[in-house]
Amino acid sequence: MSITVNNLGPLLGRDAETELLGSLLDGIRGSGGPLVLYGEPGIGKSRLLAVAAAVARERGFTVLSTTGVQSEAHLAFAGLHQLLRPVRFRAADLPATQRAALDAAFGLAQEPAPERFRIAMAVLDLLCEVATDAPLLVLAEDAQWLDRPTTEVLAFVARRIQSDPIVLVAAAREGYPSPLVDAGLPQHRLSGLAPADAMTLLDASAQELSPVIRDRLLSEAAGNPLALIELPITAARLEPIAPGSLPLTQRLEQAFAARVSDLPEATRLLLLVTAHSDDERVSDILEAAGAVAGTTLGLELLEPAAEAAIVDLDLHTVRFRHPLIRSAVRQSASLSRRRQVHEALAEVLRAEPDRRVWHRAALISGTHEEIAKELEEAAGRARRRGALAVAVTALRRAAQLSPSKQRVRRLLAAAQLAFELGQRDVVTPILREVEHLDPDPIERARATWIEEVVHTRPLGDAPRAAGLIAAAEHAGKAGDHDLQLDMAWLVAVRAWMVDPVPSARRVLVEAANRLGDPESADLRILAIQAYADPFGTAPAVVERVRAAAADLHRDTDAARLLGPAAAAVGDFDLAARFLGEAVDGLRTQGRLGHLPRMLTLQGSMAAQVADWAVAIPAAEEARRLATELGEPQWIAAADTVDSIIAGIRGDPDAAERAAARAERIAVPTGANITVAFAQFGRIFAALGAGRHSDAYEVAERLFDPASPAHHPIVACWLIGDLAEAALHTGRINEARARVKQVESATGDIPGTCIAVGLLHARALLAQDPQEAAGRFEEALGADLTHWPLQRARLLLAHGQWLRRQRRIAESRTPLRDARDAFDTMSCAAWSNQARRELRASGEASRRRDLAARDQLTAQELQIAQLAAQGLSNRDIGQQLYLSHRTIGTHLYRVFPKLGITSRGELRSALSARTALREP
Repeated sequence: MSITVNNLGPLLGRDAETELLGSLLDGIRGSGGPLVLYGEPGIGKSRLLAVAAAVARERGFTVLSTTGVQSEAHLAFAGLHQLLRPVRFRAADLPATQRAALDAAFGLAQEPAPERFRIAMAVLDLLCEVATDAPLLVLAEDAQWLDRPTTEVLAFVARRIQSDPIVLVAAAREGYPSPLVDAGLPQHRLSGLAPADAMTLLDASAQELSPVIRDRLLSEAAGNPLALIELPITAARLEPIAPGSLPLTQRLEQAFAARVSDLPEATRLLLLVTAHSDDERVSDILEAAGAVAGTTLGLELLEPAAEAAIVDLDLHTVRFRHPLIRSAVRQSASLSRRRQVHEALAEVLRAEPDRRVWHRAALISGTHEEIAKELEEAAGRARRRGALAVAVTALRRAAQLSPSKQRVRRLLAAAQLAFELGQRDVVTPILREVEHLDPDPIERARATWIEEVVHTRPLGDAPRAAGLIAAAEHAGKAGDHDLQLDMAWLVAVRAWMVDPVPSARRVLVEAANRLGDPESADLRILAIQAYADPFGTAPAVVERVRAAAADLHRDTDAARLLGPAAAAVGDFDLAARFLGEAVDGLRTQGRLGHLPRMLTLQGSMAAQVADWAVAIPAAEEARRLATELGEPQWIAAADTVDSIIAGIRGDPDAAERAAARAERIAVPTGANITVAFAQFGRIFAALGAGRHSDAYEVAERLFDPASPAHHPIVACWLIGDLAEAALHTGRINEARARVKQVESATGDIPGTCIAVGLLHARALLAQDPQEAAGRFEEALGADLTHWPLQRARLLLAHGQWLRRQRRIAESRTPLRDARDAFDTMSCAAWSNQARRELRASGEASRRRDLAARDQLTAQELQIAQLAAQGLSNRDIGQQLYLSHRTIGTHLYRVFPKLGITSRGELRSALSARTALREP
């Protein structure tokens, strides 16, 4: 159904847009949704928002709106405050932590603001509470000029309202960057009116135009509705121009400036102050204008501007009818007059330091340390409120007004915050400026660290590694030990991305050893050494990690270091435990920016041991967050987890598709670690399907220095898989050589994936039956409690070996155990292998049906698991940063898939084993 304009007058040529908005409003009972309208100035975006608001109110919607103003872009959460002001009282319905998050964001609390995602989640829940009373329409006008913290929150909300009775419509000027425009939301571009509609609108706006002027205006307006309405008013005073020689925006500004020039002088002054004010309060504008004029000015002086349709005016506020009028007024004033206005506004706003300082800093140049210091203080307040983008802007402006030494410090602070925001395009020019300001050694080291963090590059050559290590150690000698460790960790991570040449690896290992003992209280040293030399430090790292597992007082950051350290040395069980703690802590703290990396690591560790309840949701959540945060490297990492899951569960096509997606992202960046992980799923899929030659060739890629999958450390994790492939392809001697290579490089640390893989390989590659029997006994006698997939594969291999030794009756027991284990883990391909072996031994085997939980999507599984733990929809929503209504929608779909009708049945339904039926 289309929406009608009712008392808003005719809306020409916008049938498609009104249909689109109408469909959003009509569908509100089923689901909500976002829409971004964009186009040139004056194209009709604001009018469509006004129409949508009027129709929504007629239908019983609650309507909330906010409008961006250029001068407010540096005020933290200014747009959000405007949007939520009418419903702030509803925050009383939110949990205390969310009320505190909103209070901190709006500067109503002394405590530092939580992570910005906690603020965004509080806003989402507040809007969902408002929408329980009536459907909600959220409008964001001139979104390109909303402050960045506000647009980040709105983008977060827009991605999560599909299950809520909320429609969010944003209007933005074409060509301007904005998190809302770049959020991947549905978009619609407004183009000019069709010629017939343009002529109708022009004739309605100006009925006595000569044919010549009428044709000229139609040509110049090019279907722009605002131009068709405004240009005729001043057509006589505008010089004819050749079509396209002057942008339409400038023509409209000229038209507005001409209209303003007809107003009384005092009115023009008031309009100039209004154009420079970042608030609409009439009282402030009258006071500041009076200070400039040297006399008291009254509200009645603004009435001529209201009568001329330049502003909307009431007793308390004044607002320009269109942003181009504001722009025209500002541009038409002299520089000295504009400076006077800023000075007057700064004096009026002396009790509001965050607004005042921007007026003090406007239109000045040179060194002004006092103002620079005020801007730095404003940046600190913005940062405490979670508005990092505002803090970056304030610090950069402070640096412009600073003496050289203070300038470097402030620029580096701005660069670091910009990196935290993901604004890589902002960081690079800041660092180039720092280079020309003679930074001291610590500042130079910090600049190097920031640049390396921003430009994610593998570390393959010794000179570059040595240079970065030297910079780190120089910082340490100068007294900045934290910076030294941060830089050393960066180098270790870069080296982990692609195993560097041996000389570079030696530089890193020697530097890591100089940091101190792995037993140091600073866990960063442990993590650095684990990544730098996972084979050499494995015994010490495993011992420290296992001791840490007994500590009940770990914090999230400790878990973030212990998990990757354990993963690097191959202790997947403890890695998964620490990574799970890190993920839970990061979610609770709202630090979503760190989550994709932790989730992909957690998913990889869980997938290796067939813990699908962890691996599947981790991969899905990592991809969703990485996509939202614009981090393709973690999207690729999530794809490798999907490939491993599909490969082990027996879906070779899905494994290949996911591996190929990961390679498309990782190969061009040189991220060998991701390319290497992408091979795991292919290898598992090939082994499960009996394509042993394919599995061997793919596994060998990780050992081949010429391959983009080359990673000799991670390659060792696959030694058991390579041996299995070699056994069935006649490459036993080559595989035995690889086993010796791995043994020489790694030693044998019990409980690590390499140790388990070596047990498997030695049994498969034994020289004779007597040795093989002993090797299988040794392998199956090891503690494989935390390696269920590897144990099941050993049982299968043992049963196969026994049957080929004509020990048929003995073979059935390990084959049955392998079949049952694979069934429990939903490893269909290996289950089928065990069944075929049993049939060959003369024993029939029942067929396997999928467990009910295998029918759930990744997100449904994650939500169902949390609900089975007794969490409410709101609790689950806060953990996963989704609305509680979205959680309810997912559970509504989950129940019939599991064949249940209540939450109380979830635990048993999820833990049910796969069904077996007779052949």
